[in-house]
Amino acid sequence: MDQLALLFVLLLGAVVTVPVGDRLGLPAPVLMTLLGGVLALLPFVPNVAVPPDFILPLVLPPLLYASVQRTSWRQFAANVRPILLLAVALVFVTTAAVAAVAHAIVPGLPIAAAVALGALVAPPDPVAATAVAGSLGLPRRLVSILEGEGLFNDVTAIVLYHVAIAAAVSGDFSWPDAVGELVLSAVVAVVVGLVLGWAANKLMGLLDDATLQIGLTLLVPFVGYVLAEEFGGSGVLAVLTLALFLAEHAVDADDVQGRLAGATFWQIVDTLVTGIAFGLIGLELHNVFGTATGRVGEMAGWGAIVVGVVIGVRLVWLLPATWLAKRLHTRRDYDEEIPTTWRETIVMWWAGMRGVASVALALAIPFRTDDGSAFPARDEIVFVAFCVIMVTLVLQGLTLPSLVRRLGVQADTDAERALERELAIRAAKAAKRRLREIEDVEELPEEVMEQLLRRAYDVGARISPDMVDEERREAYAKRVERLRTIQRIQREMMSAARHEVLSARSEAGADPEIVDRVLRQLDVRSLR
Repeated sequence: MDQLALLFVLLLGAVVTVPVGDRLGLPAPVLMTLLGGVLALLPFVPNVAVPPDFILPLVLPPLLYASVQRTSWRQFAANVRPILLLAVALVFVTTAAVAAVAHAIVPGLPIAAAVALGALVAPPDPVAATAVAGSLGLPRRLVSILEGEGLFNDVTAIVLYHVAIAAAVSGDFSWPDAVGELVLSAVVAVVVGLVLGWAANKLMGLLDDATLQIGLTLLVPFVGYVLAEEFGGSGVLAVLTLALFLAEHAVDADDVQGRLAGATFWQIVDTLVTGIAFGLIGLELHNVFGTATGRVGEMAGWGAIVVGVVIGVRLVWLLPATWLAKRLHTRRDYDEEIPTTWRETIVMWWAGMRGVASVALALAIPFRTDDGSAFPARDEIVFVAFCVIMVTLVLQGLTLPSLVRRLGVQADTDAERALERELAIRAAKAAKRRLREIEDVEELPEEVMEQLLRRAYDVGARISPDMVDEERREAYAKRVERLRTIQRIQREMMSAARHEVLSARSEAGADPEIVDRVLRQLDVRSLR
């Protein structure tokens, strides 16, 4: 099996593990990691030869962009305090704790290299956390915090990592320079993200085609990441800024086809790239264990200690941080989403899985320093990092669903239905208001007006049947039943039409392009 064949195996696994995970109640990223580990044990599977410098630029931009589509600038701004406590403060604390312990237990590990180890294992993976939390029916506030933490902790951790690596390679370290680099990296990233977001938004207005617009959204995350890195900024933060800007400004409420096609496209990208990324984690195990020949027991002991530190620090930090967030939370912060019970805090603690970013940073550690000597304890750092990744990802990922069930942490469905009902009422009122405006300037027959009013009312009732009283609900149910009968017959009619057009493809003299054009018109009408 060559590298290309292995890539297609991972892509196939990414597709298959989603329904398998849903049926087994297990996260697809965890299953892909296990699949990669199994493949790594097979003698005919080649070692992965992906340059470490390419992993972050190729994997993170699309995954981060897809994750941001599920949030908004308003939601981020409302949760600044919880995100800062988790994404920034916890990364610093974890880095410091791991560095201190690793420096003490690993022989020959200088403090700069220990800080690099702490920084690369500090950030929980946003993809793993979102994929796992989103499928467990957790309260929306917990999912929002996990998403926010996952999106912004990579920024802090990657900058810390680069500072520590530079110190270890050069042998020189300065706290003022480190702080200045952190600030400069953030400023450059935000500027690049905003400028590129503005340019992409203007360009989308010129591309009056859903296919081209979706293609542009695929390119801009990579461009933002690379540009920010070229100018000394954080590529991760640039992608986040860019994605948040486009999510707020590049939305056309009437672009139904583009929105549906874009959502489908990014779901596909998210699934495939996530599968490849976590499959690579499992495949790298073969190389990692190869560096520990003869010392697996000793290095596994170091890994177990660091795993305990990573997991323990998160719990020790979250308990007072959650308490502090509650104390700072006021009635005015009604949009701020924080854990409200100790059970939710425990779930947040156990959802801190490491993943793609940690793997990429571990593999990107240079082999040599500036003076030509070997990077201090590189093999030990990589092995310990993979111990943390595998334990937190596989163990915590596999046990999180059962922990959630035992603690009884569930989404507040009543609140969700209430919000859904409120939006349904607003949608119905907006439709009626527009109908009245049209009535003022156009002469509409009475029977047409009654039918349109009923349809405007049905806009909300279709979204949330609870918004109507019992009598109207029964009348609406009868209309829905009639409509379903009509739609069923229409579907069969349109199916017959599509089959007839498709059969023309195999007829002599038929132009496939014209056949496809007619078929597209039938498809669009069927979708409507």
